Amino acid sequence: MSLLLILSFVLIFALVMLAVSLGLQYFEGRRKQNVSRMLRTVEDVRPAPVSNLLKELEEPRSGGLQRLLDACNFSSAARARAQQAGLRWTPSDLAIRMAALAGLGALAGSVFPVLVSRGVSMLAFAGLGACLPYLYVRRKATKRLAEMESQLPEALDFLARSMRAGHAFTISLEMLGEELADPLGQEFRALSNEQNLGAPLETALGNFTTRVPLVDARFFASSILLQRQTGGNLSEILMRLAYLIRERFRLKGQVKAASAHGRLTATILTVLPVATMLGLLVVAPGYLQGMATDSDGRHLIVAAVCAQVLGNFCIKKIIRIKV
Repeated sequence: MSLLLILSFVLIFALVMLAVSLGLQYFEGRRKQNVSRMLRTVEDVRPAPVSNLLKELEEPRSGGLQRLLDACNFSSAARARAQQAGLRWTPSDLAIRMAALAGLGALAGSVFPVLVSRGVSMLAFAGLGACLPYLYVRRKATKRLAEMESQLPEALDFLARSMRAGHAFTISLEMLGEELADPLGQEFRALSNEQNLGAPLETALGNFTTRVPLVDARFFASSILLQRQTGGNLSEILMRLAYLIRERFRLKGQVKAASAHGRLTATILTVLPVATMLGLLVVAPGYLQGMATDSDGRHLIVAAVCAQVLGNFCIKKIIRIKV
């Protein structure tokens, strides 16, 4: 009974934290959309139609599954997320993996009905299994974008020095793609190759910002397009932009150091109830079983989990400072 109680608590806690994480991701996406609209206003040009001349992913299969995913508007988001993660997965591949793990989760819930009933256990485990492939792709995309963000100031300095040495912008882009390490070097190589194959600069930069959805990358694209329209010293602009990005990184470090106490508090307050419950189950196995079997006790457990998640969410919102 104690093992079932532990598994139930951990599973419910994981599902609630997953729901909170998805909600935060939704609000973060809304914030990025607002920033994108502001940048398009500053750029003062109509977005060029995106026509990818270089495909890193294979063409989607035209089967029934692919048509269903297109109808559900799943294909574009899944393809973009897999491309940002550096994976060669198609939307069909991601959907198949999600369905397979959902089936395995439903089977595990049927074998181990640790929740209220067998059906609830199957649904909970199936939902958790279906989310695992997406969370894996999202984690890899986040890690890869963080690496590219740290490489961007060096790349801008390289472009500025190359143009100061007398090279044209297109030649500097080609040299940058060859010299810069992956993953950002791969994206600059794609940008240079698209331009060499005849794509307009606006389209190539639009594809670049789609593959690298960073605010700094959008500032880079906007700076180049504005310089093409109004003139000016592009190397000086890129040097100043690299300096601003480094200063923002420095400010991020200061904010992270200042909010370390809050993050540590959130971690301790999240782990402490779980550790206390596990310790009580080891020291006094029958102490919590009465609460788990009583109807009012189960309500108290659910209320405690909800309060824990709500408190963690409030602390995260307080210590998360946008820079």
